[in-house]
Amino acid sequence: MDEKKVKIRHSLFFKLFLTFAFLVMLCALILGYIFMRLYSSATAESHKEDMLAQATKISRQMTEYIVNDDYENCLSYLQMLNDLNSTEVWTFSNPDALYPMSKEMESIMSDVELQEEYRDLIQIAFAGGKEYRTTFSKIHDCNIICLGVPIAGRNGQNAGALLLNTQLKVQATISSEGMKLIAQSTLIALIISFFAALFFAKKFSDPISAMRRTALRLAEGKYDVGTGLKRKDELGDLAKTIDFLSDKLQENEKERKNLDQMRMDFFANVSHELRTPITVVRAYTESLVDGVVEDEAKKQQYYERMLSECTSMQRLVGDLLTLSKMQNPDFQVEKEPVNLVQIFEDLERSAAALTKEKNIQIHLEKEADTYMMMGDYDRLRQMFLVILDNAIKFSKQGSEIAVRLYKGELLHVSIRDYGVGISKEELPNIFDKFYKSKLRQNAKGSGLGLTIAREIAMKHGGTIEVKSEQGKGTEFIFSFREARPEELEE
Repeated sequence: MDEKKVKIRHSLFFKLFLTFAFLVMLCALILGYIFMRLYSSATAESHKEDMLAQATKISRQMTEYIVNDDYENCLSYLQMLNDLNSTEVWTFSNPDALYPMSKEMESIMSDVELQEEYRDLIQIAFAGGKEYRTTFSKIHDCNIICLGVPIAGRNGQNAGALLLNTQLKVQATISSEGMKLIAQSTLIALIISFFAALFFAKKFSDPISAMRRTALRLAEGKYDVGTGLKRKDELGDLAKTIDFLSDKLQENEKERKNLDQMRMDFFANVSHELRTPITVVRAYTESLVDGVVEDEAKKQQYYERMLSECTSMQRLVGDLLTLSKMQNPDFQVEKEPVNLVQIFEDLERSAAALTKEKNIQIHLEKEADTYMMMGDYDRLRQMFLVILDNAIKFSKQGSEIAVRLYKGELLHVSIRDYGVGISKEELPNIFDKFYKSKLRQNAKGSGLGLTIAREIAMKHGGTIEVKSEQGKGTEFIFSFREARPEELEE
């Protein structure tokens, strides 16, 4: 499977980049808009507060002039304010007051026609209120902010009204400059967001691309690859999972190669084991068919040899079938309560002929009459018989074989002989299929007995431990789980 290039518009990097960029830009625009609104609002409120403070100060000064009837200084003061400030000051006398402000202190002629907004503010100020209005002034021909406040006279009465008029051109200029700064800040934020989106998109897409490349290599059968990612997040967990998969696939590949080699070795060994007896049987048969052998005693000898070879082949085929069944993962032995003492008493009787021939004694040592486990009686008997048969085979004339049953955390069975023993070089290989020692006692063996014994032990959840010293004998120790009381009652 070739690694295919993903079109840029379909790539995860591009989609993540667009998503990050859009979100950050949207946030920047929203924040910029909010800041602009807040700035405009804050500027307007600040200007109104400044106007109110200025109007209050002027109103107090006007009160002093009214109380003191200081007309000249009052007009000079108003003229100075209108000349120095951008804010225009208008004063009006309250005709309804008991002691109204003098007409001479008014800063605007009474015959000037005022807009309705001005008149409303004047009436509110006469009543003692303070009010703002933003409107278009026909007098100034522009938008203004107008503030009306009362002017106190004698006895604290509202003797007049004060209007402050501020043209919004200056405020608009200030606001415009502020808006420019906010716009520039927003633009800078957008540029920064672009690079931030680029960085985060690459940070997320690069690990995924690395995992994709690793997955493609695994699909090609290259199991020695890894992502090389070390992250402490979900992507890191996914990378660890892919690396774990890579390790497992690598292990499985090695195991598969080993199994293939074992299968090849198995067929080679079977072929080798069968070739010799078949060749012998064929040679004897051809001799008999061709009439080469006429002596009856010789013929009988040929028949006996042919029978021996056929028996050997039958035993080999039987062992192969048993081993194949034992190594099948789906094969399960039928377990029932089994007394190990009963099995060895049975084996003593079965092996009597073999032990009698070599004058070998089997001593069974046990501390109780029952050692119960769950298992298949016939399979367990076959397993122990393989070990006893080998013990007899490799023991000297007149020796003994010790069988001991004892309990610990598990049930243990020890079968010990005092024969030729096994060398350290051969010991690791004795359970391999078709492995046979070069001793003459093992000439007729198939090399499958110990392999079958180990498989039977494993099917019963047991283990086999071997202790041997060349020239001093061998001990096989089996360990099994003891049957629980509830299993015995079933």
